[in-house]
Amino acid sequence: MSVPRVVTIAGSDSGGGAGIQADLKAFSAAGAHGMSAIVALTAQNTVGVTGVHEVPPAFVLAQLEAVFSDIGVDAAKTGMLSSERVIETVAEFLAQHPVPLVVDPVLVASSGAQLLAPDSVTALVERLFPLATVVTPNLAEARVLCVDSTQASRSALAERLVELGAAAAIVTGGHGEPVDHLFDGRTHVEIPVERLDRRSTHGAGCTHSATLAALLARGLSLVEAARGAALAATAAVRHGHPELGAGDGPVDVLNVKGTT
Repeated sequence: MSVPRVVTIAGSDSGGGAGIQADLKAFSAAGAHGMSAIVALTAQNTVGVTGVHEVPPAFVLAQLEAVFSDIGVDAAKTGMLSSERVIETVAEFLAQHPVPLVVDPVLVASSGAQLLAPDSVTALVERLFPLATVVTPNLAEARVLCVDSTQASRSALAERLVELGAAAAIVTGGHGEPVDHLFDGRTHVEIPVERLDRRSTHGAGCTHSATLAALLARGLSLVEAARGAALAATAAVRHGHPELGAGDGPVDVLNVKGTT
């Protein structure tokens, strides 16, 4: 194929900063053809999430079957999955259609809104982690996933995530110490990230995981893809739009301002 094909399985952000919208822009910026299976619609802006409308699991499945059967998929990523029944549907399909998979365990929006019911976290870990090439929680998400680990280091959290079933884990540096910590089951790798004092971080995590999936689809090693994803997420924040909205403005992985 002349272009890598990547699908995002996640929720839509009506404000355009995160979710499906961020993922598709990140795929394009990384040189991949992006496709989507939308699992939920959100009424969302830079201030918060005011509503979530879940897509019926049967229609999530129809979207996945449509893109896999015709266009084909070289890598996939999951983001917001909203409920246990959606997780079960997605996991069952991906188990039958294995591709490199980035699992971004989106639990809470940057505004603080709960995006995954607490009783669905177990399903996320038990069903999707064993299928994942890598999971990419931020520090707060990693601590929720690794119960009773509020004082654990990033390296310990990454090891625990692998113990939970993932082939590898990256605890991202968007919160706390500015470093992404990668553990692939054998080797620890620290990837320094630049901390920018900018009010344009909405969608940074989605951009990171989507870029990671696109780079894996292009054939890069996990370490190379992780470094590329960190650079892309940082650049997206640097070129973001703090002037948009009353909250944290959206990132800009395409650097639209640089093309005008």
